[in-house]
Amino acid sequence: MSNVLADTSETLRKLLEDEFAADVGLGGVATFFAGANTEVSIATPEEMTTGNKQGLSVWLYRVVRDETRLNDPPTIRPAAAGGVEMVPPPLPLRLHYLVTPLADQAPDTEQKILGRVLRTFHTRPLLSGTALQGDLIGTGTEIAVRLESLTLDEMSRVWEALEGSYQLSVSYEVTLALIASNTVPLRPSIVESVRRDSALILAAETVA
Repeated sequence: MSNVLADTSETLRKLLEDEFAADVGLGGVATFFAGANTEVSIATPEEMTTGNKQGLSVWLYRVVRDETRLNDPPTIRPAAAGGVEMVPPPLPLRLHYLVTPLADQAPDTEQKILGRVLRTFHTRPLLSGTALQGDLIGTGTEIAVRLESLTLDEMSRVWEALEGSYQLSVSYEVTLALIASNTVPLRPSIVESVRRDSALILAAETVA
C-alpha cells in the first residue's frame, strides 16, 4: 500500500469537503464553498493563493516513524502452497498536517471554516470504513486524527519553511498510516526453533 500517504490525505480532504457542503443554513459555509475557485485542497496555502484559490489547505508537511510500533511482530499466515509464511510488519507512520483556512479579506469566514474543521475531527477522531478513500477502501485501516498543541514558535517555523507570512492555522497529527513491505514473505522450514514451532502451531490453530 505505497499510496497510503496520498490516500490518507484524500480521506481527510473528502471528509472535510463533504462536511462543508452539508453546512447549510444561517452561518453555514456551504455557500462559500460552492463559489468559483473555492475548494478543499491538499496543496500548500501558498500554492492555493498563487493559483487564485481559496477555501481550505490540508497540507502534509511532515512524515515520521511511529517509534511505539517499530517492534511489531511479523504476521504469520497459512501459505497458499501449504505450511506457513511470515509477512514482515509494515512501516508505522505519523503524519502531520497544516490546516489553513483561506478566505480573501474575510477573517470571519476563515474562523468559521476553522471552527468546522475542529468540530469535525473532534466528533470523528477515528476514520474507517466508508470514510476511507483510494486503496484504503475495503480495508480494515483506521486513521486516528489528533489536534496538536504546537507553540507559536513551532508553528512559526512551519510557516518559515513555507516562506510565507504566518496565517491562522492548526496542526493535526494523523496515525497510523502503514506502508507495507514489498519483501517476499519468509517460508520457514520445520527446525528446532521455539519461535518457528510456535508460528506453526499458531497457524494450524488459525486454519482450524
